[in-house]
Amino acid sequence: MTTYIVVADAARARIFTRDALKLVELDSLVHAANRLHEGDLVTDRGADVHESMSTSSRSSGGESTARTHEETIFAKEVAERIYRARVDNTMEKLILVAPPRFLGQLRDKLDGPTTKLVIHSLAKDLSKASLEEIQEAVSDMR
Repeated sequence: MTTYIVVADAARARIFTRDALKLVELDSLVHAANRLHEGDLVTDRGADVHESMSTSSRSSGGESTARTHEETIFAKEVAERIYRARVDNTMEKLILVAPPRFLGQLRDKLDGPTTKLVIHSLAKDLSKASLEEIQEAVSDMR
């Protein structure tokens, strides 16, 4: 039985497979926009610097709206990758590991049949952790 373990944050997702007890990194997805500074996400291209600095988006939380939008786009991308594994019959079980906020966004983007394969979720950021640390964190999840 192949278990997929998705370890993600808003900018990076690492996909592992586990057969028996051995964990193998299968794939990695990176969302470069979420590595930008928040101000870079809302700056108008080609606009006058003074004009873009005075836009209401800066004072009304446009930066966090832009960040949330980028997180949602990446959550959808990760969910689509998981979906492909399900329809290709390469995944029988799924474990999700992500910070609470992104974990919720990722769950929201999973389709119904894929959601039924989720056997455990861990609200923790292990996206930059070593293979051994991830193995330890999910070792009891069956």
